Amino acid sequence: MLTHQPPQIARANGIDICYEIFGDPAAEPLLLIMGLGAQMIHWDDDFCRQLAARGFRVIRFDNRDIGKSSHLSGGKRLTAFELLKLKFLKMPVASTYRLIDMAKDTIGLMDVLGIKSAHLVGASMGGMIAQEVALSFPQRVRSLTSIMSTTGNPKIPPPTREAAAMLMAPPPRTREEYFERFARTWKVLRVGSFPEDEALDPARAARTFERGLNPAGVGRQLRAVLASGSRKERLHHLKIPTLVIHGTVDPLVRPEGGKDTAASIPGAKLLMVEGMGHALPIPMWPQIIDAIDKHAHGAAAKAA
Repeated sequence: MLTHQPPQIARANGIDICYEIFGDPAAEPLLLIMGLGAQMIHWDDDFCRQLAARGFRVIRFDNRDIGKSSHLSGGKRLTAFELLKLKFLKMPVASTYRLIDMAKDTIGLMDVLGIKSAHLVGASMGGMIAQEVALSFPQRVRSLTSIMSTTGNPKIPPPTREAAAMLMAPPPRTREEYFERFARTWKVLRVGSFPEDEALDPARAARTFERGLNPAGVGRQLRAVLASGSRKERLHHLKIPTLVIHGTVDPLVRPEGGKDTAASIPGAKLLMVEGMGHALPIPMWPQIIDAIDKHAHGAAAKAA
């Protein structure tokens, strides 16, 4: 029976961070870092258990401004005008905090848990945060897995029109509207039909809704991504074993984002998952979990 530590709050980097642990306390520590506007439960319970069963102490947590972690304040909704100024005039976007602050949250949580170094697995914005941790605190990272993420290189093609519209849409006002939006969003992000996941969507939406929404916080997270610029040049000097996983049909962070990440990090391995969009659908889990398992345990064996 796998041990499980229910959600708890840690005081880290001056804020509250909600975290949960799956697996043997003596196993290799592996932190899962979620993406923009996504709570830690978007790392599905069963996904976490399956990863823990491979010999990891799996820690998932809510980033700042989401779920049960601290909600900050300040900042306005991002406008299309600001995005145009950033794109064409290279005028930086104002932000309350940046990815480096979210990287420090991750390190702060590791400190509270007494973890000197860990394997980092980040999805989307979580991949960007994981890259930032690896760049700024390399001694704390045993291996890096960057999933459906990018380097911040402005030359990467933008999201599809449909995915971009979804990102910029005003937040839903009612529970019903939220459920409808949740189903529609994941349909766009998954690209294609995934009946197993679609059957679970209503329960996932309910759980997310009950843990609490923070639309203003999602806006601040988006600003943090845009204000943090490109990591590409710095990634050229990264010496941490890196695996990059990306879907071939990702509509939000285009496949070029993953390819650019792998090309920027010396010795990085690239796994392109056929038919995967900007999501981790159940049928893709075996391939993704196998890859993380092999990569992280491989890095641990080399380090030993």
